[in-house]
Amino acid sequence: MYKLMCAQMESLLEGCALPLPALSNCAALLWQNLDHINWAGFYLLKNDTLYLGPFQGKVACTTIPMGKGVCGTAASSRAIQLVPDVHQFPGHIACDSASNSEIVLPLIVDDRLVGVMDIDSPDFDRFTQADADGLAALCCVLCEKVCWDDGLL
Repeated sequence: MYKLMCAQMESLLEGCALPLPALSNCAALLWQNLDHINWAGFYLLKNDTLYLGPFQGKVACTTIPMGKGVCGTAASSRAIQLVPDVHQFPGHIACDSASNSEIVLPLIVDDRLVGVMDIDSPDFDRFTQADADGLAALCCVLCEKVCWDDGLL
């Protein structure tokens, strides 16, 4: 499934590799293809704060400080956070009380953090290492094919 999603994302980037449209389509792609999720989207880094980017799902937190919650931890550590039970994660930020597990992947372009991909699920233990690997490949497509230096639009 993830190989197909990567190929679809590459196809969607043809002719328009600007960040905002690319992330919008990627959020929709995640929403359409992943079962048992209640939020899929992105937070983008500016200074030391993650700001809400394109997403699918319920309304969300608009800002997350670096190092806070699952997203801020993924951003500050530049490491994938695969959390089977968010209620056990120190400092978890509950944007949606229905979320029980979460995976967050950093988006790194030329050794520069630009944001994170965030996916939540109402199920405990929803995400596996196979999900982490597949989503990391999708993040690589975004980081390598999107024109990040041109601004969001």
